[in-house]
Amino acid sequence: MSDHQTPHQPGGPAHQPGQDPYQHATTQWSGGGSGGGVGAQEPPAPRRRRTGLAAMVVATSLLVGGGAGIGGAALWDATQDDPAATASTRTPSTSTVSQTQEPAADGSVESVAQKVLPSVVKIDVTGSQGSASGSGIVLTADGTILTNNHVVETVEAGGSLRVSFDDGTSADAEILGTDPLTDTAVIKAEGVSDLTPATIGKSANLGVGEAVVAIGSPFGLDATVTSGIVSALDRPVNVGSDDQGNSTTYPAIQTDAAINPGNSGGPLVDMTGAVIGINSSIRTAASQSPYGSGEAGSIGLGFAIPIDEVMPIVDQMAKGETPTHARLGIQVGDPQTPDETGAVVREVTPGSTADKAGLAPGDVISKVDDQRISDANSLVATIRSYRPGDTVSVTWTSDGEEQTAQLVLDSDATNG
Repeated sequence: MSDHQTPHQPGGPAHQPGQDPYQHATTQWSGGGSGGGVGAQEPPAPRRRRTGLAAMVVATSLLVGGGAGIGGAALWDATQDDPAATASTRTPSTSTVSQTQEPAADGSVESVAQKVLPSVVKIDVTGSQGSASGSGIVLTADGTILTNNHVVETVEAGGSLRVSFDDGTSADAEILGTDPLTDTAVIKAEGVSDLTPATIGKSANLGVGEAVVAIGSPFGLDATVTSGIVSALDRPVNVGSDDQGNSTTYPAIQTDAAINPGNSGGPLVDMTGAVIGINSSIRTAASQSPYGSGEAGSIGLGFAIPIDEVMPIVDQMAKGETPTHARLGIQVGDPQTPDETGAVVREVTPGSTADKAGLAPGDVISKVDDQRISDANSLVATIRSYRPGDTVSVTWTSDGEEQTAQLVLDSDATNG
């Protein structure tokens, strides 16, 4: 889907502090443009939403949950016993009480953790830019693992991956496929068997306020469990772009479960333990952590990629195929005045589904199916949630007149 927004410099660092509030849970990322599908000059387009798409893309320093970097595990000094303390000052004044541990109640965070932890891995990355760590989700017993593209992308230029499992063992891994547009990747651990695959759930069934659990390796601290709720659905989040200017924008699950650098690629699960999202980015108030890690931490605004949207792409990567994406065949931008909403068409690709429907530069797209389009990012995120060949109802305004048409979405496999 060659749908772009303002192009983002490929391979460059995230926006400077104070410019882009969304960062990967590994490195700092910023919003970028998308390529010739829904919009190429301005923000990219999303897909159908189950609830209202947020009026704006999350736009401040966004931390991609990929890796925690060397030394990202934090300072422990303040928690250690004072070496000068005497034995008398440490003598307990209370007696020990024996307590029997009760089985975890079904539907509790404890029971979810017990079920999911064996299916979550820590991924250590060594590349040209140094070392970092992220998280991953076990898909098959023989070592197929789902993670974020930004967790492993530096390895493609030369480097290595090492995966650590819940039982304390580890193995080298290779990349099977990557997809910058959805920020997903599939890797394969070598020489392993009898792993515990995660249960894949349905993100379409989520509701705002529903309890969720996030699991991963924040700041390199493996097997970390945090809990919270679904704060919002279909939040358009833009965290960068590929080397062709296509933006990485997706209709995110927003959660207040603590997500930090290193959580990227790990699962967001419902209270049955089923994976409903891939923890990918966080919004931060500042780009520097007061605890010396050099990366900002969670302020209760974390974002996960909905599992429904990416599983077809994950299946393609696992098979060694090139991922495909739906597209309208336009480049879009934001309205010029604050009181306007919608995605403004900048360019239309000749012969595309948008061209055949009569869309032209200057038209303003306001709705896709039942999803309201507030800006370019929300359109890109909405279209990204569909697959090539899906039929969608698109509503737009042309010369003051509203029009609606049924469009069969193109594929970027054929429409460069």
